Amino acid sequence: MIRKFRTDDLEQVMELWLATNISAHDFISVKYWHANYALVKEMLPQANIWVYEKNNEIWGFIGLQDTYIAGIFVADKAQGKGIGSELLAKAKQQKSQLSLAVYAKNERALNFYQRADFTVVNEQLDETTDQVEYLMKWQAS
Repeated sequence: MIRKFRTDDLEQVMELWLATNISAHDFISVKYWHANYALVKEMLPQANIWVYEKNNEIWGFIGLQDTYIAGIFVADKAQGKGIGSELLAKAKQQKSQLSLAVYAKNERALNFYQRADFTVVNEQLDETTDQVEYLMKWQAS
């Protein structure tokens, strides 16, 4: 079930944020994610967040800042089951265009977004991680 984020979801969402970032970005130091944890925890409730909940456990979430997807996070055990696609579909229902940034080395995420009709519109360097990332956009037809 997809539902709006509630403040009592914060701990579960943050655990998922940390675990998923470490797992998906083995090319970035684990220290980076731990160093940014407190800032993300403070800023996250200000975003428009939808969670995917099953058996009272959050299996995934999407964070939006207007039309920018700050991230889609799905628990390792739940990946490949369509949860990310459902969360993305929820965002597409609400917005006629979306954008996001994805690390070039995160091929799984890059392929996911390309299958969802996002196109790369720019390549840039994320100076905080020294990693190349792609700016991607989607427009409703």
